[in-house]
Amino acid sequence: MANMILMTGLCMFNVQISQAQIDPEYEELSIFLKVQRVGAAEIPALIKGETAYLPVINIFTFLKLNIISGNPDSVSGTFIDPEAKFFIDLAKNKIIYRDKVYPLKDGDLIRTATELYLRTDYFGEIFGLNCTFNFRNLSVVLSTDLELPVLRELRLEQMRNNLSRLKGEFKADTIIGRNYPLFYFGAADYAVITSAGNKNTPKDARVSLGLGGMLAGGETNVVLNYHNNEKLNPRQQYYLWRYVDNNRSFAKQFLAGKIQGRSIASIYAPIIGIQVTNAATTYRRSFGTYTLSNNTEPNWTVELYVNGVLINYVKADASGFYTFNVPLVYGNTVIKLRFYGPYGEERSTEQNINIPFNFLPKNEFEYFASTGMVEDTKRTRFARFSSNYGISRNVTVGGGIEYLSSITSGTKIPFINTSVRLLPNLLASGEYDHNVRSKAVLSYNLPSGLQLELNSTWYKKGQTAINNTFEEDRKAILSFPIRGRSFSAYTRLTFQQILLPNTKYTTAEWMLSASLGNYNGSVSTYSYFLKGTNADVFSNFSLSTRLKTLLITQQAQFNYVDKSFMAIKTEIEKRVFKNGYINASYERNFNSDVNNIELSLRYDFSFALTRLSVRKSNDEVRLLQAVSGSLIHDGKTGFTNFNNHSSIGQGAILLIPYLDLNGNNRQDKTEPRVQGLKIRINGGRISQSIRDTTIRITDLEAYTNYNLELDSSGFDRLAWKLPKKNYNVVIDPNYVKNIAIPVVVYGEASGRVILKEQGEDKGQGGVTINFYNERFVKIAQTVSEADGYFSYLGFFPGKYSAKIDQGQLEKLNLIATPGSIGFTILRSVDGTLVNNLLFNITQSTTYERAPK
Repeated sequence: MANMILMTGLCMFNVQISQAQIDPEYEELSIFLKVQRVGAAEIPALIKGETAYLPVINIFTFLKLNIISGNPDSVSGTFIDPEAKFFIDLAKNKIIYRDKVYPLKDGDLIRTATELYLRTDYFGEIFGLNCTFNFRNLSVVLSTDLELPVLRELRLEQMRNNLSRLKGEFKADTIIGRNYPLFYFGAADYAVITSAGNKNTPKDARVSLGLGGMLAGGETNVVLNYHNNEKLNPRQQYYLWRYVDNNRSFAKQFLAGKIQGRSIASIYAPIIGIQVTNAATTYRRSFGTYTLSNNTEPNWTVELYVNGVLINYVKADASGFYTFNVPLVYGNTVIKLRFYGPYGEERSTEQNINIPFNFLPKNEFEYFASTGMVEDTKRTRFARFSSNYGISRNVTVGGGIEYLSSITSGTKIPFINTSVRLLPNLLASGEYDHNVRSKAVLSYNLPSGLQLELNSTWYKKGQTAINNTFEEDRKAILSFPIRGRSFSAYTRLTFQQILLPNTKYTTAEWMLSASLGNYNGSVSTYSYFLKGTNADVFSNFSLSTRLKTLLITQQAQFNYVDKSFMAIKTEIEKRVFKNGYINASYERNFNSDVNNIELSLRYDFSFALTRLSVRKSNDEVRLLQAVSGSLIHDGKTGFTNFNNHSSIGQGAILLIPYLDLNGNNRQDKTEPRVQGLKIRINGGRISQSIRDTTIRITDLEAYTNYNLELDSSGFDRLAWKLPKKNYNVVIDPNYVKNIAIPVVVYGEASGRVILKEQGEDKGQGGVTINFYNERFVKIAQTVSEADGYFSYLGFFPGKYSAKIDQGQLEKLNLIATPGSIGFTILRSVDGTLVNNLLFNITQSTTYERAPK
């Protein structure tokens, strides 16, 4: 009795605490949490008016942040960085983060019996997790500039999956192949830039419009460019038709329009022609790595794509330097880089990089054939055939011929090339272009990351195919990373020497890039030596630091010969509102005596990128406005999606989950749509439509196989199941692939097996029950539990029968009554439950066949 009184008192005490902490004005509801680039989840929340309070432990767990201790009175842990400790204290109504105390007002923290809730404002003010609450649809959108652990895990998982695909490791139970429509319009890009200035400077307007679709089964892209200060120039327009069929053996790709000739000779105008190759767009196994490094804008994110697949991403340092270890795959390796601004907005075009090694599997042959006309004043004719053959997994040889009618030293250039893997970490390649040049490359990699590359090119005297007068071009590059417990660095030393007929030109570069905490810096020193003149030596210094939503970058250029600064620049960028950015910069060029001051405002809408900037260069002032965006459209379903990035050449998937009531694997007019389907895919951007229940996946690379995993745990009813859960989908360019996802309604049958023995009835476990359809074909079976009960979920509408396994009965010398029980599964949205299947089994002293 005393214990009961004590427990009753404790319960009343807990209720009093809960009531003291939760004001009746607060309403506890479930809301939808959307985290950009992560996904969405349903979480509890407290609502007062139009203000939301979110559960701290729930939010931090979803973002995979480290919680050391958590209870309804306090939460402690580390935020991303192990040194960034936080402590949320309800008793003292304060938050301690990075040793700084943030006092809270009464009511900012709310305690329930199981959770501690914090007002949404403080997630952004203290932790940089900006939460926007929408009262109408009860949702919270969480956006941040931070590299959260959950983002890092998702990206690493995607990279691991893509690397596995490059190695040929892929499994799926359903394959959705290519589509080849006769005509289809699917994508459009646009960009408009206008500017005007004082002092009678001309007004400038540039407009670009791109259209993407499918014509005669092939990808068709057209880009039109207009500049008000120039005549319409056909060379500035772009169009290409590309037909891909990886099932063909002789020719897998056909291209017509403005093609990439990949010529030996110098060509400075587009080539209009056709191209054929037997190289597939699928991926081969990787066999090594090649270090790639270059420069872009400071603090930008660079994504690496190998043959159209995202493999890695890095952040450029304060000077814009970045480096990658590129996986080398068998066959032609197409390297593409994409650049994004410091807050994730896409602000640049793409670059294609050539790798000096080309390996093929043993006994495999690959070719490229191109012909056309150069779009120049001479209407120069061009043709090229190149091929490669894998002698072994370590040796590939190739050759071909190139023709260009404008070369005065010889219009035909036969060539041969080879790539050899001398050692696991030592690669060599060589090429001879008749009467033009010879070149050789040697690359050595160590597991520590050190790479040494030697590159030399010898030119034929008097050749006019390549537009230079070099006799020899030598280059050596040594690079290696430096790793510490709290910092990371990378250094590269480059030496290049160019021999000319009467002189010699030498350059040297030493670059060091390092990061420590929120600081990122680099130093690049350049030296130029020309025979007969004084050397020119200067350095570029860069340092940037991030303070929550503020990014500060300082750059300087110093000349050691003159012992003076050549230029300095300071730039400050701050995030405002949700997706807005204010940028202010000052640049002083001492050599040209120019002062540049610029103030700009960018805002990234979901459907477009906008920019407004004012630039003052000495006495000249110029105003610039810009807007860009794209759309992807599906005429069949009426689906249109507006984006703030390029869509041409990409594809999309539209998932249409529906209730397959009759099990015919085809959506009928009377079958309704289904909400609650969850998906995972190794790429793209996912959005769900509550209005029509469809799931849109955009920004998918064309000709790429994506692994789509379906999850039925979000359905309203347990009887709703997915007959197929893993899809391998090949993406079509400029095309929205509609995939109907059947959701079957399974019926359930349950009952019990009773053993009658010595006048007693008890449940019997371990008995096998078989289920048969109308044609007496066995379709399923189940086994009774220890108490005799059994159940099976998985019946389509129809007539069935249940029967205890005859072989088991005979083996145990048992008789079942009745021998068979018929039942009917009706067509129903909720699923039919039959729960009256009762079998009685008895022991027989002499063998009797069980009654039918």
